[in-house]
Amino acid sequence: MITLKGKHIYLRALEPEDLEFIHVIENNESIWEISNTQTPYSKFLIKQYLENAHKDIFEVKQLRLVISNYDDEALGLIDLFDFDFKNSRAGIGILIKESNDRGKGYGNEALKLLINYSFTHLGLHQLYCSVSEDNEASIKLFTKQGFEKVGEKKDWNRVNGVYKNEYLFQLINNLNVY
Repeated sequence: MITLKGKHIYLRALEPEDLEFIHVIENNESIWEISNTQTPYSKFLIKQYLENAHKDIFEVKQLRLVISNYDDEALGLIDLFDFDFKNSRAGIGILIKESNDRGKGYGNEALKLLINYSFTHLGLHQLYCSVSEDNEASIKLFTKQGFEKVGEKKDWNRVNGVYKNEYLFQLINNLNVY
């Protein structure tokens, strides 16, 4: 049985009812740096995206799940992207929407669930992520789950006129179990 349920949260597929939640996240300029977003998204575009969210990861090369608590409140999103079947790898990203929900272990639990799913059900060999040098919370989150810093991209992203370095982290499933 595939389980994407943790002690405090569970991961679920996107639903049409998530339109407003995703619209708010995608149009929050304070987090555009994390997602490399440059322009706002319309509700129309997000609605189209949601209409296709049921497609298989092998077809669309990505999987976006909602992080929900057991009161069925959406807390954030966690993504697999750039799914590469041939090389058995994918990028991974995570966001907890509200700052007062961060630091409570929800992200850690969600990341652990998706890592396990990626290795045991999707048969991936590795996951990777890119994190800005000043995003200490994400660096701590990913290293806690065993990701290793394997590279640094100098002056990679320009944010408010300032260039920032970005770190590349990687988690390799050496034993093909997690």
